[in-house]
Amino acid sequence: MKISGILFDAFGTIAEITRPTHPFRQLLREGSSQGRKPQADDIRTLMTRNLPIPEAALHFGIKLSSGRLKQLEEALQRELASIRPFSDAVVAISALQEAGLKIAICSNLASPYGPIIQQLFPSIIAHGFSYELGCMKPAPRIYQQTCDRLGLQPGNDFAGKGRVVMIGDSPRCDRDGPRIVGIQGFLLRRGGDAGFSDLQQFAGAALNYQ
Repeated sequence: MKISGILFDAFGTIAEITRPTHPFRQLLREGSSQGRKPQADDIRTLMTRNLPIPEAALHFGIKLSSGRLKQLEEALQRELASIRPFSDAVVAISALQEAGLKIAICSNLASPYGPIIQQLFPSIIAHGFSYELGCMKPAPRIYQQTCDRLGLQPGNDFAGKGRVVMIGDSPRCDRDGPRIVGIQGFLLRRGGDAGFSDLQQFAGAALNYQ
């Protein structure tokens, strides 16, 4: 069965933050300075709910002065403005779409980051963002629901014959996790010696499989 659809991870795979400011990390540190104990599910909460900084502060019970809130929101805007697509991602996705493959982005994201990814890749209309779906990779549901948005059903074998494949830079989330629902996952290692070294190489392999 030939490949019909491909899921791409976002950060580290098709896009990068060139000037990180870590605004949500700063928010949680602000909470720690106020005596709030970090919780094991803090990151999951940020990634699976639509929580901009003011709402996140309210949810976590973190008090922010108007000045500090402004600082954090400005830090977020600087970080968002620094997001850039990888050049090989633009070329690879274009080639795959021209060949008729359906493309989606499946990624763990806090809510402010999704619209930026959509703006950078306007030709991709199917997205499985954790903050929208309420679950994170490697939970099986996020892969399945992303495939649903593509109108595709992943295969049930792990030998490369499934209709949907995935690529990303996380062994746990992008290579191993998708296999639970029958999606063959591939690892992207930019400049590395394991997995694919860039997305054009991956796209070439996917197209040769057709």
